[in-house]
Amino acid sequence: MHFYLLILGLLILDQVVKILVRQTMTLGQSIPLIPGVFQLTYVENPGAAFGMLANQRFFFIVITVAILGIFFYLYTQLANKKSVAAVALALSISGAIGNFIDRLFRGTVTDLFDFCLISFPVFNIADICICLGIALIFYLLIVKGEDF
Repeated sequence: MHFYLLILGLLILDQVVKILVRQTMTLGQSIPLIPGVFQLTYVENPGAAFGMLANQRFFFIVITVAILGIFFYLYTQLANKKSVAAVALALSISGAIGNFIDRLFRGTVTDLFDFCLISFPVFNIADICICLGIALIFYLLIVKGEDF
């Protein structure tokens, strides 16, 4: 149950923040939070990180459905449903669903977090969840030598 609540909570947070950005900012607008370092910048991304594979909506939808199927299957195989592995899967799943919703209903993904100090793509909460989840999965598999 915690697994699904974590997914739902992160998904709601992602979608609410994206809705607020779309309703209160204009496309391309930036709001400095730490001048020269970090700002909110409203962009619509038709691809993946750095705009890779732009306008390949169908591809991303198919890949996301396949990955979600694999991650939900892996969750069913976990012996300890409250483990770090379950959290890693929940993070990855919530992020994938968050960006999936954008692609499915809007055709693009709303991004907003912008580290302007370095050349880094603008990202969102779903992206953070995906990166943290995948990093945890790699840590568990490679460093800890755990199986799924």
